[in-house]
Amino acid sequence: MLKLLQIMKLPISLLLFFIPFCIFSQSEQLNTSTVSTPKKKGNFYASWGYTRCWFSKSDIHFKDRSNKYHEATGRYNDYDFTIYDAEAKDRPDFDQIKDVVNITIPQFVVHAGYYFNNKHDFGIEINYDHAKYVVTNYQKVRVKGTFNGEYVDKDTIIDPDNFLHFEHTDGANFWMINFLKRWKLYEPSKKFNVGFVVKPGAGIVYPRTDVTMFGERLNNKWHIAGWIVGVESGLRMEFLKHGVFEFTGKGVYADYRNALVLGKGNGKASHHFFAAQLTMTLGFIL
Repeated sequence: MLKLLQIMKLPISLLLFFIPFCIFSQSEQLNTSTVSTPKKKGNFYASWGYTRCWFSKSDIHFKDRSNKYHEATGRYNDYDFTIYDAEAKDRPDFDQIKDVVNITIPQFVVHAGYYFNNKHDFGIEINYDHAKYVVTNYQKVRVKGTFNGEYVDKDTIIDPDNFLHFEHTDGANFWMINFLKRWKLYEPSKKFNVGFVVKPGAGIVYPRTDVTMFGERLNNKWHIAGWIVGVESGLRMEFLKHGVFEFTGKGVYADYRNALVLGKGNGKASHHFFAAQLTMTLGFIL
């Protein structure tokens, strides 16, 4: 009997020795499973706002050699001329913002993008600016070119009644793809931070050109007319985890190579200009 007890002591001792290790191993597994929860990366966001624009002077070239006759004006479409250093302004129409039905009439902007990481410091964005470009009526410009085979080179008043009115007001329409880089400046809590953002990008211009020439008016269809490149920068604020607000400045170079004018696709206008914008947007992060 004594020998039997001595033999049993060995496995009992071994069992008591390994129990603490087993308990520690189980607790370690529980802790590891809790900590190793996969972290979510990336977020979509979207925002809406309004903008003001300022445009540089531009030389606008008009051309149509289709030689089609218009009974309304008694003229043939046979012109090839340029107006030099034409001034243009925007048309913000902010008085329409209060009318919910007409919120797309003012110069609005839409951003939709994706953050690549949880830090929200790098991403990609689609940017649409419904800017409006209006050549100022009754300004004096230099006009050079031919009208029905007759060469002209003289200072001329842009009179919309008997010569010309030109605008992209439905609108100049800047479509851009931007890369986004952000640096946090102030973060007092996880629910609020302020950063500086830079967004270089490029894209297309998709205007609807409204033109009056020699007493005849045509509001053309939307049309891919050229390309645009630019950079936007300013303050970006995130709040309450899902809110985002931006106040930015933007500079672009836009090249309209074949904007439509008169002549059902035969008449074209081309010009290029620099534009500066101030924009405010408000949106959400998904």
